[in-house]
Amino acid sequence: MTFEAEFERQIGNLISKGYHGLAGMEESGFRELLAPLQERAAERMRESRKTEEGSLPFVLVLKPETVPPDQMMQRVERSGKNGFSVMEAEDLARFHPIESVELPAGEAYLILDVDTGSETLNRTPNEAMKSFAEWNRSPLTIEEGIAIITHFPDVLQKNHGFSLCGSRCGDRRVSALWISGGKPKLGWCWAGNPHTWLGSASCRARI
Repeated sequence: MTFEAEFERQIGNLISKGYHGLAGMEESGFRELLAPLQERAAERMRESRKTEEGSLPFVLVLKPETVPPDQMMQRVERSGKNGFSVMEAEDLARFHPIESVELPAGEAYLILDVDTGSETLNRTPNEAMKSFAEWNRSPLTIEEGIAIITHFPDVLQKNHGFSLCGSRCGDRRVSALWISGGKPKLGWCWAGNPHTWLGSASCRARI
């Protein structure tokens, strides 16, 4: 699939899930909001090095001010089952990007060269963060993780979930996505605990 076709697929996917309504927009206005990202991303991807094998070239992300993450999670669908969160909306609102994560301006953006943590399975989020610094990669936020499984639900596997170390709320919890009861689940784990079935997701850049 070409870059243009994949970009349109992701926009269409959000529209089919009613994201434009959640954002308080008509479909045309929603498309206008996202259209500038296509040209910006196409130019960036032409200039950048090849995406690493096994990574997603780009994922379209909406900020929580545009669509709340609990509502995003409810619209995730994998194998005919909708996602859910064990974290209440008020609790999710306490999680913010960590200091090293700088989000682009605007209501939506793209994450590039996205990895769901195969190299960090059975390593704690704290250990993964050290590796990200060495690899020149950035940990993902809650919204970025939900965006991945919104557009690519099958990357979430029974024995391969992923932590979202880029969002923290000041305690030892790190949010994570995994399969529970056959459904995509947003929950949390401790930053110092490893799990054989849990890696930590990251990206190369945000634009």
